[in-house]
Amino acid sequence: MAENNQNAVAGSAPAKQNPVVTKGGVYKPPVERADANPYKDSRISSVGAWLQERFSVVIPVIDYLKKKEVPKHRLSFWYYFGGLGLFFFMVQIITGLLLMQYYKPTTAEAFTSFVFIQKEVSFGWLVRQIHAWSANLMVLMVFVHMFSSFFMKSYRKPRELMWLTGSVLFVLTLGFGFTGYLLPWNEIAFFATQVGTEVPKVAPGGAFIVNILRGGEEVTGETLTRMFSVHVVLLPGLLLLLLSAHLLLVQILGTSAPIGYKETGRIKGYEKFFPTFLAKDAIGWLIGFALILYLSVFFPGPIGNEANPLAPAPMGIKPEWYFWAQFLMLKDFTFPNGELMAIFIITLGAAFWFFIPFLDHRASREEKSPIFTIIGLLYLAGLVINTYRVFIEYGW
Repeated sequence: MAENNQNAVAGSAPAKQNPVVTKGGVYKPPVERADANPYKDSRISSVGAWLQERFSVVIPVIDYLKKKEVPKHRLSFWYYFGGLGLFFFMVQIITGLLLMQYYKPTTAEAFTSFVFIQKEVSFGWLVRQIHAWSANLMVLMVFVHMFSSFFMKSYRKPRELMWLTGSVLFVLTLGFGFTGYLLPWNEIAFFATQVGTEVPKVAPGGAFIVNILRGGEEVTGETLTRMFSVHVVLLPGLLLLLLSAHLLLVQILGTSAPIGYKETGRIKGYEKFFPTFLAKDAIGWLIGFALILYLSVFFPGPIGNEANPLAPAPMGIKPEWYFWAQFLMLKDFTFPNGELMAIFIITLGAAFWFFIPFLDHRASREEKSPIFTIIGLLYLAGLVINTYRVFIEYGW
């Protein structure tokens, strides 16, 4: 009877898996694999079940986003400017793809296709104006996001890589503006690009850089083709890659609060990133899109005259507004080797800004660093004052 009871108990126990032995006599333990769809038994609609079965790997990501929280305090409205910059970039992609259906990047057809889009294509003028204004607003939002992150010391440990990727994204954003300026192939764009690409010549090895930018010694059709390829292929690819890394770091490391806010009780609470914060972000996007439409309809950019390389440069040539501060510094340094000195200062200032997380040790220790706050204020004041000076001298 005892033997029968033992057999009964043994029979109720789960059967042991037989070890797998290969031909060479090597023992291989059985492999236990996780269920490909751990949510298959949950109660949802038939449509939800169909999507869940095919995209079950995304569900843990959504669950993670639901758990992520954003701190609420008196400066938390600055968090929305990064999302606005992302929104204007998406507008750039959509409108850029539409414009590419008609634009032809050759000196013989660039300006003609540009005018055709403006005057003949249904709502082509609107698409082109939205593309132009969203580019300007994208740069503005990235400026605001960068300086707000700086003054809240969001670069401090462990968010150094977020600052570095964001800094590169800022440079790529300016690259979009620089390479896209020539594409209409009108008079102002041609001579502004000629002046802008001439700047590196004063630096050692600068002639080589100029040849790379222009595709030769002068601004020609080769320059137009090169700017077009960089604008629509190289820069979007690099920006999407860096943007993915930046957003991933934001999700992993979370949103930082200013130094001392947690300790002094100035955090009013936390809100869910998904869907609460994203819903508020979406409201900002709607307001941003309404602003683009308003500017595009009531303040459209001019078409201008077709570029003529043999004609003299018109008076008042200047770059886009986000390069005005650097442009004025180059003009102010009129003494011998002044342009080279200006380029050196601009490069040194950019490098210092890039490596701020590794220089501001007090912020990394969660201590206030007023010296770096003052440095940031000086940077901002220099940019605003010089930009305003160009506006007063040259107009918009």
